[in-house]
Amino acid sequence: MRIWVDLTNSPHVLVMRPLIAAMRADGHEVEVTARDFAQTLQLLERFDMDHTAIGRHRGGGLKDKAIGLFDRSFALTRWARKRRFDVAMGHGSNDVSVAAKLLRVPASTAFDYEWAKVQHSVNCRLCRSVVVPDAIPPERLYRYGARGKVRPYEGLKEEYYLADFEPDESVLGDLGLDRSQPLFVVRTPPEVSLYHRFENDVFAGVLERLRGRQAVVLPRTQPQREELARAGGFIVPERAIDAQSLIAFSDLVISAGGTMNREAVALGTPVYTTFEGRLGAVDEKLLREGRMQRLSNPEEIPLEKRQSVAGERVRRDPRRLVELLLSP
Repeated sequence: MRIWVDLTNSPHVLVMRPLIAAMRADGHEVEVTARDFAQTLQLLERFDMDHTAIGRHRGGGLKDKAIGLFDRSFALTRWARKRRFDVAMGHGSNDVSVAAKLLRVPASTAFDYEWAKVQHSVNCRLCRSVVVPDAIPPERLYRYGARGKVRPYEGLKEEYYLADFEPDESVLGDLGLDRSQPLFVVRTPPEVSLYHRFENDVFAGVLERLRGRQAVVLPRTQPQREELARAGGFIVPERAIDAQSLIAFSDLVISAGGTMNREAVALGTPVYTTFEGRLGAVDEKLLREGRMQRLSNPEEIPLEKRQSVAGERVRRDPRRLVELLLSP
């Protein structure tokens, strides 16, 4: 089978990497396209994953996103027209869903946050399979056109793509970190996301609380990187790093987005969320179960090394996600 995978954001590289390996091991021919956004291309290079870079992120406004969807979808269509794919897939990629529909190629989509209404209204209507965590009630997706298409999986997607992951201490040396001192990992808010377009005052307080301490801040965009450089007092990697190992060795993770929070949960690291948008079902469940905490007052951040030891990790077979994405 000829399979087309499209990657539009850096977390999607991590999600799809073991799935691509599994599909190729099963004899499928897989080609990858990628959008130039955040650290997507850097991660593909770091993992030595063959890909074709097509298009770039156009901006965070609704008009910008519409232009980006139109331009990149047609660029993908031109690229894929003669390749005769049997199926296309992406993790939240509207572009590949539109292009596949124009080419009459069956497509599947996956996501784990259900309130990105504009994105899902495109994907769910155009794709034959919608792969999501079983924590998301299917009826929340019906408004997007997903009725009869939902393919649920158990647990977190991070438990699948991190199944064979073991942390590597070399990332600590690369960043000049001292394991004897408390280590904090901080992920900035997704400024360009339509569902998170207001200022995050709590996150600003987090930065003030941790300034001058051993805090590694991972920005999403170049303007965020430049702002952090002007502020000073933080460790800001210049390129894509082994963030998962960094999370595993850290004493606390604080993130205003979803993926890094759930990676911390999957790896057994204490984690706070400062997300100020509408909580999705996955985060609601993690908060309810006490596997993640919601931070409302930055002064509550503990500044010492964690005392608890991570328990046994949940590891799930990535082939299960492959089966769902390829299901009719």
